[in-house]
Amino acid sequence: MKIAIIGAGAIGGLVGAKLALAGEEVTFIVRGRNLEAIREHGIKLVTADGWEHTARDVHATDDYAQAGPQDLVILAMKAHQVEPVVAELPKLLGPDTAIVTMQNGIPYWYFQRHGGRHEGTRVSSVDPNGAIAAGIPAERVIGCVVYPASELVAPGVIRHVEGDRFPLGELDGSTTPRVQAIARCFENAGFKAPVLDNIRAEIWLKLWGNLTFNPISSLTHSTLEDICRYPLSRELAASMMREAQDVAHKLGISFRVPLEKRIAGAEKVGKHKTSMLQDVEAGREPEIDALVGSVVELARLTDTPTPHIDAVHGLVKLLARTMVDLRGHVRLVETERLAA
Repeated sequence: MKIAIIGAGAIGGLVGAKLALAGEEVTFIVRGRNLEAIREHGIKLVTADGWEHTARDVHATDDYAQAGPQDLVILAMKAHQVEPVVAELPKLLGPDTAIVTMQNGIPYWYFQRHGGRHEGTRVSSVDPNGAIAAGIPAERVIGCVVYPASELVAPGVIRHVEGDRFPLGELDGSTTPRVQAIARCFENAGFKAPVLDNIRAEIWLKLWGNLTFNPISSLTHSTLEDICRYPLSRELAASMMREAQDVAHKLGISFRVPLEKRIAGAEKVGKHKTSMLQDVEAGREPEIDALVGSVVELARLTDTPTPHIDAVHGLVKLLARTMVDLRGHVRLVETERLAA
């Protein structure tokens, strides 16, 4: 399968490396140092058990036209990075090209091909101008939920932390030959890619943790294990999750995992820094609107009170604005290291 992956960060790099190692024709659409590194050395994957594998037979370019039409396009950037690439996407599309979205949080397409009373409602938090929905035909889109944790440790070098599940689903819940073919492609690369008839329910299950642990970790500079083992932050997370559950229930979503089990699952990941904490430490724009702002928006849409989510949302948005104003980052440094 001819596959273009837009972005070679932690997740795009992981997916692209494993697909290429499995024999797929992979092109990374990427810029800067990542582009140079992949062109020169290929993309290296360091597995969770320490093994290193390098996919050298990959293409890397920053020119969409040069890449040309693909069988599959994977959007592997963060939600706020999607709109800037929409105008270039047609250069990658043939008559039957599918687009898999790998953004965390509530996706821009949530109410497209939805069939409910909110059919066609725009999620302004992630598509403020409507440009994404207008530029990407809904019939091309396949939803995906990203469960693996990985890190971009150097240009062209990905470290896989844990996890291998990428559930997939058509927006209308149907099971089509194309989504089955993509699932087989992912499975051949070593991932688990079940085809679901309700991808939105799976999105909420993943978001249930992300909308809580990501902002709490970025505000407290604590890992998943720290948050879950400290009683006050654990209760805050649980309160936010209960509020999100209320919102989801009003949208017809049921959770297949109990709340305490979801928290226990996060604790089991251990001393892992969430993506939002990594962004705050690196001075990158954190992914707030898709993970938290979208839930606030849907809470207003469904007339659901979310006081804990609202408070944490306000705090993390202020942190992000302060970082932008000061052009800085925020990182805890051990006292002994400072003294040295």
